[in-house]
Amino acid sequence: MSYVDGFIVPVKKKKLAAYRRQARKAGKIWRDHGALDYREYVADDVKVGKLTSFPRSVKLKRDETVIFSWIEYKSRAHRDRVNAKVIKDKRFAHSNDPSTWTFDGKRLIYGGFSLLEEV
Repeated sequence: MSYVDGFIVPVKKKKLAAYRRQARKAGKIWRDHGALDYREYVADDVKVGKLTSFPRSVKLKRDETVIFSWIEYKSRAHRDRVNAKVIKDKRFAHSNDPSTWTFDGKRLIYGGFSLLEEV
């Protein structure tokens, strides 16, 4: 059974390179502690919907883009074990300081998801 943590986050376009560097570092930390996969995607075809959409979900501003990412685990229990190790990792310590973030954490959308169907 697979499990993923999913994220939608707004990032200023001018901070995209810095976000990418942070994502590479974060991905290495998660993978070092057992995550099966770590992916970050930048919006390419996400129109603003009339009622809902990725841009609306994060209250996207003109100078921002949407990042869609996920981290894959064997199970929710595996996710909990990996995340407990990540939180204690010294390489992750900077993440507790919002002034170092390359995104608006107040508009981050996050959740854990169990596999419904694999085709």
